[in-house]
Amino acid sequence: MDNITEVIAAIAKEKEIAVETLFESIEAALITAYRKNFGKNRNARASIDRVTGEIKVFTQFVVVEEVEDSETEISLEEAKKINPIYELDDIYETEETPKDFGRVAALAAKQVVVQRIREAERSSVYDEYKSREQELIYSQIQRINNGVVYFNLGKAEAIMPPKEQIPGERYRVGDRLRSFIIEVKDEKRKALEEGKTAKDVKGKKGLEIVLSRTHPGLVRRLFELEVPEIMEGDVLIKSIAREAGSRTKLAVQAGREGLDPVGACVGPKGSRVSHIVDELGGEKIDIVEYTDDMATFIENALSPAKVSEVRLIGDRNAEVVVPDFQLSLAIGKEGQNARLAAKLTGIRIDILSETQDKERSGNEEA
Repeated sequence: MDNITEVIAAIAKEKEIAVETLFESIEAALITAYRKNFGKNRNARASIDRVTGEIKVFTQFVVVEEVEDSETEISLEEAKKINPIYELDDIYETEETPKDFGRVAALAAKQVVVQRIREAERSSVYDEYKSREQELIYSQIQRINNGVVYFNLGKAEAIMPPKEQIPGERYRVGDRLRSFIIEVKDEKRKALEEGKTAKDVKGKKGLEIVLSRTHPGLVRRLFELEVPEIMEGDVLIKSIAREAGSRTKLAVQAGREGLDPVGACVGPKGSRVSHIVDELGGEKIDIVEYTDDMATFIENALSPAKVSEVRLIGDRNAEVVVPDFQLSLAIGKEGQNARLAAKLTGIRIDILSETQDKERSGNEEA
């Protein structure tokens, strides 16, 4: 039989778990086995030699003036006979490794060890994907159940709830999609870290990786992937307004003089933006130039409509006047263009046609 340290090292490598984490998990399992079979009221410590693999169990006693529980306490007088350095409240340890402990421990601790390994493995996966929140992931649909799409990530499974799915987009088992990791959580782990017991965490969800196809961050990451100038900092994405499956507005700014940020995102003959549109199932994307001049930015945001005048009212409101024939285009179908422009700029926008504006001015004069 291989040395236990070699077995632990092999498991750690295979499961990508820290070797010390496994040692500590197995030592905890050995204590559980010891208490179950040789004295459940005793305080004990198990130790595995990191080189030889030798297992030892030490029973611990608190040094007290007068012993009330011989299972857990030793008198100061007895402790000083063993070693004069002992004082009250010190911990005295003595080795009490049972002769047949190896066999009993293996049988009793097997389930616990497996559980600890799974927990450590899940923790490793949690840490890996937690660090990837707000990033893209390319994964395959494993199954669909009650409207929830499940993705196979290899080491873990991710979910895409209905509210994170693009309206009208069809999902089929086996399809591979780019999605946005919006959240990685583990309620059980969080509760245990807060000091809750195993009984307290019963019923709580374990590792859960939530993906989205509707989040504006998906559009941001797709542009970063498709447009080198964004990754290099030559083009800056300032804001995104999105109604998934229908339309997105993206505001970009040049990071260096002489660069056309909109042209860089569109690409030669529209190649770059067309790849993203295809990835999003035909979703329309308006790319506009950001500027610190809010009136100009609002005018750009209402593209493709032409604007006659922008009047800023305080910090959060604006009136926009457009030619009569541009009114429906500026507002958009069911108000979408105006709504997205407002989200993109952070300004409440009221749109008037030139005729409406003149009529109102006439009424005010009268």
